[in-house]
Amino acid sequence: MIRPDTKNWTWVLERPCPECGFDSREVGGEDVTALLRENAAAWRPVLERADVRERPAPDVWSPLEYACHVRDVFRVFDERLRLMLTEDAPSFPDWDQDATAVAERYGEQDPHRVADELEEAGEALAKRFAAVSGTRWERTGRRGDGSRFTVESIARYFIHDPVHHLHDVAR
Repeated sequence: MIRPDTKNWTWVLERPCPECGFDSREVGGEDVTALLRENAAAWRPVLERADVRERPAPDVWSPLEYACHVRDVFRVFDERLRLMLTEDAPSFPDWDQDATAVAERYGEQDPHRVADELEEAGEALAKRFAAVSGTRWERTGRRGDGSRFTVESIARYFIHDPVHHLHDVAR
């Protein structure tokens, strides 16, 4: 489990995160590609740490579990962005991140493979964001809970997650 408030993080579009300090209001959609690539590259050293499988507390993910989550966030948002760019106002299927962590056995995955997959998923999403221009930033989509996003706002919303989780695993 990450934190109880992770089901609705749309507030990160309105104010700085009190935990990691990230302020999405200072980021434009065009900035996300570089931030995403930087973040994806920063996970490999985390996944090489000796404590990669250690949970700091029973209800807090290990660095490996966070990295698996970030990899899957990259994949989920790549699909959401694809939908927003190819369909008119799509609805995104719900994603239960905690159920995924259990079903995919995050804590048992190979850290080296996770590092490769995280970088690959990050690069795929970075390329998709890099291809967005002009009025395509204004295309819309909706989460299962009804939250409405534009491509630009979902970019800013999305990038907080991997930045925040890198902060979570910082020593």
